[in-house]
Amino acid sequence: MNLLEFKKSVGKEVGISDWFLIDQDKINKFADLTHDHQFIHVDIEKSKDTPFKTTIAHGFLTLSLLPSMASQVISKSSDTKMSVNYGLNKLRFINPVLSNSKIRGRFFLKKIEQKEFNELTLFWEITIEIKDNEKPAMIAEWINRRYFNN
Repeated sequence: MNLLEFKKSVGKEVGISDWFLIDQDKINKFADLTHDHQFIHVDIEKSKDTPFKTTIAHGFLTLSLLPSMASQVISKSSDTKMSVNYGLNKLRFINPVLSNSKIRGRFFLKKIEQKEFNELTLFWEITIEIKDNEKPAMIAEWINRRYFNN
């Protein structure tokens, strides 16, 4: 999207990503990378005795997929120099993502701020949905900056 397209998209849903399968292999790899091997994530047998009845994805695994989901929804135009993560104002993990679930991101452009001619700060309302589940996995207000060529 170019600068004008972002401005026209404020207050609108920009798009929905494809479904991402969150299987046990992804959960285990994330556990290894983050050194978070709590049994609810990696021990299938022990997790059967929890309210979830299976392992669940780390909340931060779900969060870490935002850039991938965004790249499917927010096209990069030829006048875009780069985009960087600026942070979050709000983040809530509403519902656990059970192993072998599919999730996707829904992107709503809440507002934008333009401080420089070639710099835009975008405020996104993100909902991470779980397939066949009415309650979302996560909601967030995600902020990123996009820099445009002069």
